[in-house]
Amino acid sequence: MTLSRDAIIAAVDSRTETVPCPEWGGDVNIRSMTGAERDEYENGLRKKGQLDLRNARARLLVRVLVNENGTRIFADQDAMALGKKNAAVLERLYDVAARLSGMTDEAAEDAEGNSEETKEPSDGSPSSSPETSEA
Repeated sequence: MTLSRDAIIAAVDSRTETVPCPEWGGDVNIRSMTGAERDEYENGLRKKGQLDLRNARARLLVRVLVNENGTRIFADQDAMALGKKNAAVLERLYDVAARLSGMTDEAAEDAEGNSEETKEPSDGSPSSSPETSEA
């Protein structure tokens, strides 16, 4: 069945996952980002054309940690405070948020259809990895 414009727009495709967070004394809810939210987040990682990953995990988490009603519990300005929490906890929660929003390498490969066998480059080299120089 081919979907119509209205069916696609009406589809509820947001996902929320509850993640145990014993370090903080309970569970947290993490929701997937919309395409527009993800683009805005990724755009915010660039400063003057350079990638700025400072506090990137917390900057993502403030956007996706929600209460039982799906409402954000943090404002963007809370990223600095959240970034002062335990790095291992932030990493664990970030991994869930990234997976839910299609930001993992595996999700990217699935989206690109790279689960099939990769073709060899046209130069006959067995790998697509860039060559390194010993400078």
